[in-house]
Amino acid sequence: MKSYKLTVFEANGEKLLDEAFQAGNDEEAKAIGEKQLEEKGFSEKTHRCTSPAGKLILFHR
Repeated sequence: MKSYKLTVFEANGEKLLDEAFQAGNDEEAKAIGEKQLEEKGFSEKTHRCTSPAGKLILFHR
């Protein structure tokens, strides 16, 4: 399992969410990240999910 990072920002740059989670691969991490964003009501906020290598898995501006 790899550790991925999900971060959500307000328009002024304030962090609303900054948490790590475990996933087996990038596809799984994308699905987990999308689910967490939806559950927490952040899917329309600026967000990103990055892999351990720094690759953007999810991004919304």
